[in-house]
Amino acid sequence: MKKVFKLSLVMMLAFMVILAGCGSDNNNASGDTGTNTGTNTAANTGSGEATAENSNIKIGMVTDVGGVNDKSFNQSAWEALQALEKENGIKVQYLQSKSNADYEPNLNQFVKGGFALTWGIGFSMGDSVKKVALENPDAKLAIIDNVVEAPNVESVTFAENEGSFLVGVVAGLTTKSNKVAFIGGMESPVIKRFEAGFKAGVAAVNANAKVTVTYAGAFDKPDTGKSLAATLYNAGNDIIFPAAGATGNGVFNEAKSRNKAGGSKVWVIGVDKDQSLDFGDDVTLTSMLKRVDEAVKVVSKQVIDGTFKGGTTTVLGLKDNGVGLPETSKANVSADILAKVDDYKQQIIDGKITVPSE
Repeated sequence: MKKVFKLSLVMMLAFMVILAGCGSDNNNASGDTGTNTGTNTAANTGSGEATAENSNIKIGMVTDVGGVNDKSFNQSAWEALQALEKENGIKVQYLQSKSNADYEPNLNQFVKGGFALTWGIGFSMGDSVKKVALENPDAKLAIIDNVVEAPNVESVTFAENEGSFLVGVVAGLTTKSNKVAFIGGMESPVIKRFEAGFKAGVAAVNANAKVTVTYAGAFDKPDTGKSLAATLYNAGNDIIFPAAGATGNGVFNEAKSRNKAGGSKVWVIGVDKDQSLDFGDDVTLTSMLKRVDEAVKVVSKQVIDGTFKGGTTTVLGLKDNGVGLPETSKANVSADILAKVDDYKQQIIDGKITVPSE
């Protein structure tokens, strides 16, 4: 029987403290945007738990079509593995998928290559991860954003609806036009959780605000994101929340161009990472953090420590610090609004508010 458990906040924070010294090494991630494969060959210079024994441990990661430089969850996962490489002396490598057809062969390349753990990043890899796992029962695999029923797979999902509710509260209390928008990548249970939570958060604080929802049909089309954003901003929406991977980068580009040209101020709400670090405070209102990096660190550390929990599903929400808002939100969000966000957060954690997921 599949075991289902949730990581506690204490456990998550403990891992964060242990790994606080980890840095990010983007040597390979920044140089492989046009290819299907990538490796990280940087020296292990961390001062953590690096040992000769760990140097034999290899962990591989297969990206979805958004790519390793998506400034979103693929990039977060890769940065987490690079940090573990420095701290623990393991070897890490990624393979970048150009299409869904690449998933299975990329996963198999790591499994057949004797990697201690193979990651599939993204819900769309579910079928491929399951097939490869069942065909290779001695291999260890893990997946983000999907649940794979196999004894040698550890699945990690998130309560995106809870974090999205909080950024919906920010949007509902910040909008000047009472028009805000959501852009999804591809319709799926994961992205629908983003959408549902965002709409509920806006509605909770601003009954007059209208939320327009549209889908790009892809996670790797910045030009499509830019075009959709232009249409939405032209229609009077002053805040857009894209949950669309690299497609969302185009939303930021459109907003930056508009703000630079003058006129009515427009905002973007970042997703997965603190995207103000990539796109700046001048355009990023806040971000809905999804701690893919911590999930990747925790599960990968289980392989290093010999405590891997195959056949399990970890669900991370607000109470686990798995989703939320970054500290940088205070740059553009007033103290009064952030206080309301904290109040709603606690009500969700306490079970007083149940956030819809679809």
